[in-house]
Amino acid sequence: MVNYTKLIFEQSVQGRMGYSLPEAVFPCYSIKQLSSSILRHSSLDLPEVSELDVLRHFTNISNKNHGVETGFYPLGSCTMKYNPKMNEEIASYPAFNQLHPLQSPLQVQGVLKVYDELSRILSEISGLAAYSLNPFAGSQGELTGLMIMKAYHESRGDFKRTKVLVPDSAHGTNPASVAVCGMQVIEIKSTDKGTVDLEDLKNHLSDEIAGMMLTNPNTIGIFEKDICEISKVVHETGGLMYYDGANLNALLGMARPGDMGFDIMHINLHKTFSTPHGGGGPGSGPVGVVEKLVSFLPNPRVKHQDGMYYVEHSKDALGQVSGFFGNFKVWLRAYVYILSLGKEHIKEVGPLATLNANYIKDSIKDDYYLPIEGFCMHECVFDGLIDQSTGVKTLDVAKRLLDFGFHAPTIYFPLLFHQSIMIEPTEVESKQTLDEFIQAMKLVAHEARTNPDVVKNAPHTTPISRIDEVYAAKKMILTYKDYLAECALQK
Repeated sequence: MVNYTKLIFEQSVQGRMGYSLPEAVFPCYSIKQLSSSILRHSSLDLPEVSELDVLRHFTNISNKNHGVETGFYPLGSCTMKYNPKMNEEIASYPAFNQLHPLQSPLQVQGVLKVYDELSRILSEISGLAAYSLNPFAGSQGELTGLMIMKAYHESRGDFKRTKVLVPDSAHGTNPASVAVCGMQVIEIKSTDKGTVDLEDLKNHLSDEIAGMMLTNPNTIGIFEKDICEISKVVHETGGLMYYDGANLNALLGMARPGDMGFDIMHINLHKTFSTPHGGGGPGSGPVGVVEKLVSFLPNPRVKHQDGMYYVEHSKDALGQVSGFFGNFKVWLRAYVYILSLGKEHIKEVGPLATLNANYIKDSIKDDYYLPIEGFCMHECVFDGLIDQSTGVKTLDVAKRLLDFGFHAPTIYFPLLFHQSIMIEPTEVESKQTLDEFIQAMKLVAHEARTNPDVVKNAPHTTPISRIDEVYAAKKMILTYKDYLAECALQK
């Protein structure tokens, strides 16, 4: 019997070589001349493979992956949109790849110009006064924004403002960031329409409130129609408004958080403005603020005067939240992406994303339970199948979609619903792609009613079938030897 796992992963053959080193420029030293303190004494047991073996191995592995370039990727709240190749090409230029962060500002005027101009563009898009591009991710941007909120109150001698209002529909990073910042989370209920309950909000207002974190449109894909009133009552009690930019794609070029009364926000450049970010990175979470908070933005800062760009460290700033200026390549891609769209076409992003989401929502609502009726923005949320009599759950639906070549939507989030399916079709997807996805969703619903075992045992066509995800997280198998050891334990 053929051992396919060994066939795929064990390519090593004794004596095989896969490298060709250039002639040494510097004098060569033998192993004997090196200090024993810098040598490994145990065998590394490295594979012996040819260059062609390595090339084929990693190419075949990559072909088993799913990404935006291989198929529809409808993860909700993640905005997995197409990332134009032009952005990648520019970001790979040697002039950018070979920079060093300790170079003199005089040698990197172009980089500092991109930083300054992107900051100004983001200010115009969001309606805020100034930005720092330094945070490495949206989560770090959240923490930086909350630190600014806290520093602002403390600079005024208002030390009792230690509570932050967070809706029960919020992203999980919101309460986590509040806790890390040393403040207390106050949960605000949602109405049956999925929006903030104004009365519950007002009942929690006091002189201990530092501010409120809000995503708009919210995690259910619903626009907070009372946002101006929410901002008004929070400001009247002395708090600040924080905008979680995870869903900015829905508003891009059409509405500005600053005009809604938000004082602080972060933007996920990797989501809204194009950088491949599946698998945990890279990211960038620039933080913007209104005029009265500009002095608190973290160091270092880029300034422009008399045609020159220079770096400034302010004594009033939070300090430094990242190494140097953050993820340069991510905000470079964002800069190229925004300029390629231009002021005219950036206004098409939000409406097209909203159109796509509503098209999917209305097309499958006869098979999947829609807990909140009506118009949604860039994403729609279902609460599992309408007919759950055969025991098919949201997880089963997600696994079955893999057999049809689609990545699963976000499942079991938001937590407001027990069987959540959150779908976000970005503005770049065609009607043909959406129709194919809709057809697959309908077929899975039909199978759930007529042949539920097919759905419950999915996927059937992927390299790895249904796994115990909890066990897999606790007992990671990272090498073929780990696999053999696990097989021995199972026996």
